[in-house]
Order: sequence, then structure tokens, then C-alpha cells
Amino acid sequence: MEIGANRIREIVKSLRNFSRLDEAEFKAVNMHEGIDSTLMILQHRLKDQPKHPQIQVIKEYTMLPLVECYAGQINQVFLSILTNAIDALEETHQKSPKQPLTILIQTQRKSETDILITIADNGTGIPESVKSKLFDPFFTTKPVGKGTGLGLSISYEIITEKHQGKLWCESSLGKGTKFFIQIPIQQDLPSEGKIKEARGRKESP
Repeated sequence: MEIGANRIREIVKSLRNFSRLDEAEFKAVNMHEGIDSTLMILQHRLKDQPKHPQIQVIKEYTMLPLVECYAGQINQVFLSILTNAIDALEETHQKSPKQPLTILIQTQRKSETDILITIADNGTGIPESVKSKLFDPFFTTKPVGKGTGLGLSISYEIITEKHQGKLWCESSLGKGTKFFIQIPIQQDLPSEGKIKEARGRKESP
């Protein structure tokens, strides 16, 4: 019972951290906590099951500063990319049952102003014709009822428009797929005082 209670506590903690419902505004957060919470949410798909053997997750974290972001939205991006990686590895297992399945997550400080997160799988890769459409709304290669085609499109919007970052993919057939998430450490947003001042000038006759 004690082990079960601890397990439930960790799941609830991860769910709360993942959703960040109490953090609607920009806030400096730990990116590694967001990734780990997302992995906890997806634990049932990573473990050994009839569709595939256990997917090994390799984490190569480096020291990162706290990053100003909409934490809940960034976690949605992690969820979308990791879900796609798991789907790709399930398909890989069907074609090559003996191949070990791995997801590699790397973090690094790319520059004084940006961090870079890489999520890579060792699946069969993405054809060039598909790769060029990955971030298009409603584009999906999944069977009807399994994917909406919106996950990566929304992720692209969250990273590029909401966080002034970059999201791109590198892949080739037989060599797996890598997604790169580059985010500024600090967001160049106007302060609340400046926003009110600008509104006052706009509303005055």
C-alpha cells in the first residue's frame, strides 16, 4: 500500500507539473522537470507491452538556467513530439521486431541567449516528401481516428510565435528522426507598466 500510495503521489505531482494550471503567465521554469513530467505521463506507452518491447529513454541533461516560458504550453510540445516518437517506434517494431527501441533526449545551452532540446528516436525515419509537410495543419500519416494532424502544427506555433524560438526536424529513411527545440532563455516582453502606459496613450483622445 505504501509503494502504491507513493506511486500515485508521483503521478499526481507529475500531472500538476505537466499542466501548470496555476502558471498561466510567463514564468522562469526548469525545463528538465517539464520533460520528466511528460515522460511520467507517457510511462504506460514506454513500458513493455504487446505492441512493442520496452522503449529505453536515454537522458543526457546538461546544466540549464531557468527558462521564461508558458510552461504548460512547452510541456504540450514535449508531449506531442514524444508521442510521435513512440508511434514511430511502434511501427519500427512491426517491421524490425529485433531492433532495440530508444529515445534520446539531450539538453544544452546553445548560446548566451538560447537553450536547445533535442528529442531523437531510432525509428525508420521520415521520407523527404512527408518531412516537408510535418508542421502543416491537419497533415498526418496516421490511420483514421489515431491522429488529428494538429499536434506538430500547434507545437510549431507555440515555439515560434508564443516563444520566439525555433522548431525543426532532421530525418532520413533508416536513420531515425530528430526534433530540435530552440527557446530563448528570457522573453523580450514589455513590462505590465509599459503595457498600461501604451493602452492609456491609445485610449486618450
